[in-house]
Amino acid sequence: MSRRRSGVSDGNMSLTPMIDIMTTLLAVFMVTTPMMTTGIDIELPRAGTSAMTGNDHAIQISVDEKGNYYLLDTKLPRDEIVKRAIAMRGENPNLSITLSGDTHADYGAVMSMMGKLKDVGFQRVGLRTQIDNK
Repeated sequence: MSRRRSGVSDGNMSLTPMIDIMTTLLAVFMVTTPMMTTGIDIELPRAGTSAMTGNDHAIQISVDEKGNYYLLDTKLPRDEIVKRAIAMRGENPNLSITLSGDTHADYGAVMSMMGKLKDVGFQRVGLRTQIDNK
C-alpha cells in the first residue's frame, strides 16, 4: 500500500509559464533588434554590386555632409573620437572601425579621420557604402 503525504508536492514543475516567458522575450528581441541600428542619417555613396560580410562589433564613425564627425549618433571632434576609439581598443584588441561618409561629405574630412585612425595603430578601418543595384 502506498501512503500519500498531505501538504507535500510531488516535485513536478510546470514548464509552460517558463516557455511563455521565453517566447515573449524572443519576440521582443526579434522586433527591437532591427531598430537598434544607430548612427546619424547620411546618404551613403553607391559602390559595387556585392556586399562584404562585416563585423557587427565594429565601431561606427560617421561624417555628415557638413564635415561633422559622429561616434554612433553623438557629435564629437575628430580627436575626441580617436581617443575614445583607443580606449575601446584597450578592451578589445581586434576592434575594427567602419567609417561612413555622406555622399556629399568633404573627401578630406573622411580621409582625415581614416588617416588619424591609421596613425594611432588601427589596422582594420573600412569604408561603408551602399550596394549599387543598377
